Amino acid sequence: MDTQIIPLRRPHDPYDPRYDPIADRGPGQNRDYAPTYWIATAGEPPEDDGPVAADMDVDVAVIGSGYTGLSCAIHLAKEHGIKATVLEANRVAWGCSTRNGGQAQFSAGRLTRSGWIERWGVDVAKKLHAEMLEGFDIFRGLVRDIDCEPQDGGHLYVAHKAKMMPKLEAESKLLNEVFGYGTRILTREEVHRDYMRDEEAQGAMLEPDGIAIHAGKLAFGYLKMARALGAKVHPGSPVIGWQTKNGVHYLTTPGGTVRARAVALATAAYTPPGMHELTRHKLMPILSNSIVTRKLTDAEREACNFKTRMVLTDTRTLRFYYRQMPDGRVQIGSRSAITGADAENPRHLKLLVEGLHRKFPALKGIDIDYSWWGWVDVSHDMMPRIFQPDPRQKIFYAMGYGGNGVMYSAQAGRRMAQLVAGKGGGLDLPIFTSALPGHGFLTPFRRIGQRAMYRWYFLKDETN
Repeated sequence: MDTQIIPLRRPHDPYDPRYDPIADRGPGQNRDYAPTYWIATAGEPPEDDGPVAADMDVDVAVIGSGYTGLSCAIHLAKEHGIKATVLEANRVAWGCSTRNGGQAQFSAGRLTRSGWIERWGVDVAKKLHAEMLEGFDIFRGLVRDIDCEPQDGGHLYVAHKAKMMPKLEAESKLLNEVFGYGTRILTREEVHRDYMRDEEAQGAMLEPDGIAIHAGKLAFGYLKMARALGAKVHPGSPVIGWQTKNGVHYLTTPGGTVRARAVALATAAYTPPGMHELTRHKLMPILSNSIVTRKLTDAEREACNFKTRMVLTDTRTLRFYYRQMPDGRVQIGSRSAITGADAENPRHLKLLVEGLHRKFPALKGIDIDYSWWGWVDVSHDMMPRIFQPDPRQKIFYAMGYGGNGVMYSAQAGRRMAQLVAGKGGGLDLPIFTSALPGHGFLTPFRRIGQRAMYRWYFLKDETN
């Protein structure tokens, strides 16, 4: 008779606010969640399969239990009959997936549609647009089955300066005429009357697709869905060693070695530098801060004329993303520190609070109930990749969303599952056929340039 191995669970290590994916060897083991609004209000995390407690053989190991990794496990089971084993260093969905702004937009990466055309031409751009449409449908279908407070109402891209309106108008015309995507330009008066009184807003572009969600409940819903389909999810199991012999990947964790015939990487900005040569220096992790206020009073809500809970972003290069929450709070986020060592510096919180006050003067002095930050996986060319970087090895990755991964991570996980299953022959877009561009050993030194660029972006964003 087989002996059942019951994994031992130790208390979670404290959250490390100074963790830095470039400076640190790895994200730790079994660390607790960042103190986000999402974790505080999501309820008790669902059951998982505990840390790896013995050596095991698996068909597919997925490294990373965020939206992408769990979506990959879900779609491997649903569409290909493969039951994956998901390995997570800390708690389930510990990274980007419980630290984002809860905004699902019709995009992936940082480039606009005009940027797609400039880089790849109209025909490829139209195919990418169709991929995003399909991805949004996949995401919308998933959140329909998950209690994650979805608010499906579109996306408002807000001009924070009058000089940004011609750019928005040109992008709207392009979307309407070239892509057949029905956007609409709103005046300042229309934004204030029908949506919210953002005092910076000089107008906006209304996109029909945009869903606001509860980030923690979405992650926990993905976890329950993946396990119900037969996937195993092991938190507290960082991959601390990786060797490949005769086509088998030996993934060493503190509790045992996982021998996998294929590996799918979904670690995004939290990818350790030494994880694998195929991912080394492929991303530039960028910190983003987020805050959530106390619940607004009726008078405050009226003063801000909050009539919408839709997804909102502004046209800054160092953009603000913000919205009214279902429980009457306001959330706003933007860029943060350059390094993890500086993440707790109060000046970064001050920048967000001042941004909130400029947009909504009636909220000056309002209590901030939640404040957190997390690392965003920005690729060096501002677009994601779902790719098998070496055809001789069954290693795949999906990452590089640049802060736009809440929606597209669902489709990216699905596309990575196709590649793992050997069904990716029809995936011919550049994001599927080319590797994440790298900068060799220069990634840590790019932070010197990042400091200079942040100063330039600030001047560009804030001057008329």
